[in-house]
Amino acid sequence: MAAFLIVDTQIENAEEYDKYKLLAKPIVEKFGGVYRARGGEMDVRETDLWTPSRMVIIEFPDMGAARAFVDSEEYAPIKPMRHNNARCTLLLLDGA
Repeated sequence: MAAFLIVDTQIENAEEYDKYKLLAKPIVEKFGGVYRARGGEMDVRETDLWTPSRMVIIEFPDMGAARAFVDSEEYAPIKPMRHNNARCTLLLLDGA
């Protein structure tokens, strides 16, 4: 069953965040991830719990692959680039 990595991102340093995106993409793909949305237009209809900023959705083959990416040695040195240049909420969600 597919799993999704969902990130709401408020970019604070676009130039450095662009570098992060270039480095993260091949690692995502190595773990079977496919970008389904990456900062596209949003039509937000309800905001009772939170107001999203910039959504990224990556589909992985399963929850194990999604967790393996997030916890991987390959991604570990790249993750601080995201933390240093954006505020994020990240979650992994099992598909239906």
